[in-house]
Amino acid sequence: MLQRVEICGVDTAGLPKLTAKENEELMAALKRGDEAAREKFIVGNMRLVLSLVKRFWAKNANADDVFQAGCVGLIKAIDHFDTSFQVKFSTYAVPMILGEIKRYLRDGNSLRVSRSIRDTAYRILKVREKLEERDEEATIERIAEEMQVREREVVYALDAISDPVSLYDPVYNKSGDTLQLMDQIFDETQSDEIWTERVALREAMEKLDEREKRILLLRYYEGKTQTEISAEVGISQAQVSRLEKNALGSIRAEIS
Repeated sequence: MLQRVEICGVDTAGLPKLTAKENEELMAALKRGDEAAREKFIVGNMRLVLSLVKRFWAKNANADDVFQAGCVGLIKAIDHFDTSFQVKFSTYAVPMILGEIKRYLRDGNSLRVSRSIRDTAYRILKVREKLEERDEEATIERIAEEMQVREREVVYALDAISDPVSLYDPVYNKSGDTLQLMDQIFDETQSDEIWTERVALREAMEKLDEREKRILLLRYYEGKTQTEISAEVGISQAQVSRLEKNALGSIRAEIS
């Protein structure tokens, strides 16, 4: 039972709890454009958001803001959820809600640096200044030796007080042609090769029969064992193993 907690004006103890059947019916209705069903589905799944928000209550973040970020993730999950995959909505929604909360915590909150680390960093800056005045090279190793501390303490303290760099900061500017930091960063997860592989995998999945698709989704998306799948699908564990093996073989043959 949820404790009575007020978040964003919502009495969390009074949040409704939908059954699996109610969730399915409301999802089907909202996908048809029923706004009343959409609103009821959102409110009915706020308990899921709250259960995930509780993980972050020790992060010194505003509970209301974190909850709102989680609700944004919930709505995004609703908008992008594909009922044809026969996957539980909560299974799909949890990563999106967590992703939105973590994005808020990462982008919306400044890094809190302790007083002791700041003091260490300022002493490092003074030592560096003195070394430069003596025409000595102010390396990390030399600063650590002068302060009689470990090199990693010097690096950590300086990193802690350094300002974050914007992706839009110019790193080169000549004749009106500005090169920004973001132009020098390559995201391997979004390369053309990765995108092509994902398309090929999706197309290969589409060629499987419905039972093979369901087995792979249960096995690799929901993380269920072959024994659990056999009970849910209504076939033996040996059949599940054979169908899984055949489906993976078909996919490999398509994308190789």
